[in-house]
Amino acid sequence: MKKVGLLYRESLVNEVKKGVTDNDNVFVLSYSQVSGLQMSNLRKNLKQSGANVCATKNSVVQLALKEMEYEELSQKVSGQTAVVWGGTDSAEISKILIDFVKTSENVVVQGGLLQGRILEQEDIQKLSELPSKEVLLATLFAAIQSPLTRFAGALNAKTRDLLSVLKQLREKKGGNENV
Repeated sequence: MKKVGLLYRESLVNEVKKGVTDNDNVFVLSYSQVSGLQMSNLRKNLKQSGANVCATKNSVVQLALKEMEYEELSQKVSGQTAVVWGGTDSAEISKILIDFVKTSENVVVQGGLLQGRILEQEDIQKLSELPSKEVLLATLFAAIQSPLTRFAGALNAKTRDLLSVLKQLREKKGGNENV
């Protein structure tokens, strides 16, 4: 029979593993001397963007990451650790984390995962500088739509030109003005 502490630890490891596997974006945050209010604000901001925060012992996070074969990321876990995961826009989540790092002392984003690929601190910084998913999609659609709009306009112009030529021809031959 297993001890209660071991069962609890296993459930925490499983929770971290589930969070990592169920979400495309995972970030490991190391913090110290952060007030409860600051952490609460961070949780609230992340929740609004569709992300969750799990603060747990380093050994739990390291064990979960090692079992999932993310040894490199598990070695970056140090200090008080929070794991942030979300299936939504990774650029938005990284912006929130980078802003939190800038406004709080003793906070570092150690690394992360983006669709199974390990991210370094520099990668997360670059990710935070990207526009949001909605802005990128709008830009893409505008780029796709622009040539189509011009093509439709060109087709309409040719139709107008043809109608104009036909009207002039009709007027020249003395055709009916009301048609």
